Amino acid sequence: MATVTLEKLSRYYRLHIRMEQNLETLEALEAAVHPGAQRLTGMPHAVGVSDRIGDLAVEIADLRRQIVMLQLELDRERTKLNQFISSIDNDLTRTVFRLRFLRCLTWKEVAHIIGGRNTETSVKKICYRYLDAMKTCPAMGRHVP
Repeated sequence: MATVTLEKLSRYYRLHIRMEQNLETLEALEAAVHPGAQRLTGMPHAVGVSDRIGDLAVEIADLRRQIVMLQLELDRERTKLNQFISSIDNDLTRTVFRLRFLRCLTWKEVAHIIGGRNTETSVKKICYRYLDAMKTCPAMGRHVP
């Protein structure tokens, strides 16, 4: 059975960030192709002159393909992560893991949502202690990403 590590848990977060960046880039490329961005002169194009709109269209198509592939990877990772998090018996610990690793919130945001006297440091410790305990008692993590 593979060991659950912070690195494995953070994979979904990194994929999520990549997806956001790709979507922003796609939006920018599509805005650049918008008809208002074109220069229509009515003159024929000379040989060797690049087709800016055509080049952007190729970039957009490639980026859309990458986004589809990334979405499939995100879905697989989300399923693994959900299985692992669902196996956590303690409600508070499970909530910390869900907010941090599935909802991709910062530790500060997690602490704020959990409330009480929880701080950024205290919610981190909840996570790290659980992962450390799994190292000494692997049976704790029945579903491993």
